[in-house]
Amino acid sequence: MALATVMMAAVACGPKQEIPKEEPQKEKTPKTLVIYYSQTSNTQAVAQEMATKLGADLEEIVPVELYDGDFEATIARGKKELDEGNYPEIQTLKANVADYDVVFIGYPIWFGTYAPPIFTFLEQVDLSGKKVVPFCTFGSGGLESSVKDLAKAEPKAEILPGYGVRAARLEAMAKEVDQFLKANGYIKGEYTQLEAFSEHHPVSEEEAAIFDAAVGDYPMIHAKATTVASRNLPDGKEYEFVAADMSRGDNPNMPPAGELKVYVSVIGDEAPVFTKVIR
Repeated sequence: MALATVMMAAVACGPKQEIPKEEPQKEKTPKTLVIYYSQTSNTQAVAQEMATKLGADLEEIVPVELYDGDFEATIARGKKELDEGNYPEIQTLKANVADYDVVFIGYPIWFGTYAPPIFTFLEQVDLSGKKVVPFCTFGSGGLESSVKDLAKAEPKAEILPGYGVRAARLEAMAKEVDQFLKANGYIKGEYTQLEAFSEHHPVSEEEAAIFDAAVGDYPMIHAKATTVASRNLPDGKEYEFVAADMSRGDNPNMPPAGELKVYVSVIGDEAPVFTKVIR
């Protein structure tokens, strides 16, 4: 018994055994795909910029029967496809969309929504459970309406905030894409946190002049600003105008289309420019 007691004491006083610590699980980096349809290369430019900054895979959606380069012919075909729900066949995709966690989808806005080849793409793939980030190019607007259509088409996907840019403002795209990706956490880096818009108030003569200067040469907007809110930008000011559509001068029988929001930026000493319209 004495010997046993000595042995137990020796064991108890011996060096403690280190319990190996579990290595912390490394967070899996989401696999990201940037896929797009582009008719005039504008959307392609945005897609390439995003893919470069994200380090993502890039793929173009290509119709089997390409759209005619003629503007009127393209518009006529696109409207017919959308009206009839008879969307164009697209070439087989190289990427297996199922392998990706995050899918950026780019497109031009046609008739208030994404171009017909995107309808075909959405019919062929299942984005359930994936994070989907829309981006688009447009003449005056359409991001918000196209996002609603995207959410209806992919109800089991997580549709995240998107980015849109007017084709006339493509030179500002690279800076805006960088801000958009950082602000939404897709890439790391410093960015400017924009302040909220002020409360709306009736437009002054000076503010009405800013609105008119921004939209005056754009034939698809025939409206009068009624109220406005504003906020400061790092290099200027942004306005959120509420405006009332007016009857078109070339068609006085056309009734007003109602209320719309027009966003206008004034950068430094540059002339006012509208960035998007929400109808």
